Amino acid sequence: MIQKLRGLVAAPFTPLDHEGELNLDQVSALVDLYISNNVGAAFICGSTGEGVSLTHVEKIRVLEQWGQDKKEFLKTIFMVGGTCVKEMQELAILSQENHMDGISMLSPYYFKPKTVADLVSFCKEVADAAPDLPFYYYHIPGLTGGYFSMLEFLQQADGVIHNLAGIKFSAPDLLDFQACKAYLNGKYNLLWGIDEALLSGLAAGADGAVGSTYNYAAPLFNQIIRYFEIGDFEKAAENQNRAVAMVQLLIKYGGIGAGKAFMKLIDVDCGWFRAPIQPISEQALKALKAELAEIDFFAFCSKK
Repeated sequence: MIQKLRGLVAAPFTPLDHEGELNLDQVSALVDLYISNNVGAAFICGSTGEGVSLTHVEKIRVLEQWGQDKKEFLKTIFMVGGTCVKEMQELAILSQENHMDGISMLSPYYFKPKTVADLVSFCKEVADAAPDLPFYYYHIPGLTGGYFSMLEFLQQADGVIHNLAGIKFSAPDLLDFQACKAYLNGKYNLLWGIDEALLSGLAAGADGAVGSTYNYAAPLFNQIIRYFEIGDFEKAAENQNRAVAMVQLLIKYGGIGAGKAFMKLIDVDCGWFRAPIQPISEQALKALKAELAEIDFFAFCSKK
């Protein structure tokens, strides 16, 4: 039986210092932040965590630190990568040894699989390296180019990838998402991956949601989930609109790279992203703070 992840799953920023090197002392601060704000799991070294910008050795160090700092009631999923099968297999094995609660991987984004069958075969090579860990496919075709039907993926992977647990679905295709949710009477764990459209994901049957903004605005998104569950869709929509306003500011100030500015503003310093993502200026940081105050961000942001 698959023990499904539910509620909010934060995608942690990988903490870096002012020189762009790992600052892993901050991992424990992230763990405490999530626990304090009712975030039940962490999806480590994905897009927000700059997994593709870290060396293999750095990924191992991040993995080991999370294994050391995690607490029993915070689930951890480690994203092992998406191009080099040997490195991914090593990270999968190390994830098992470091007591992760699951692993995930992307579609290869340079030499790409041509068919769903090719993708399933590639995923199986990685998943089989850690047979005791739940395996999640990370579907983010806008970045990987892996524009495959996830329903077809589940149909072909079912019974082949024996530890397949579900999908982190970071694509706007609600038809495909809902079909995946309905497949085999909801067998698989479907995690919605578009924060600014969380309410749409919940309506389509999402078990939980993975996102970067759950680092710094978890109370707001927990409110959306709570109002949805009790059937107060007007209040749920009001809070979703607040989330949209917040994400519009995130985009205005640089997109994913500005996420670390939000973290600085809630006093959890994770440094800045590595190149080619550029940091925002001190002037822009002050302007962002002022605009966030206008939408009452500091009333609904995550608190240490």
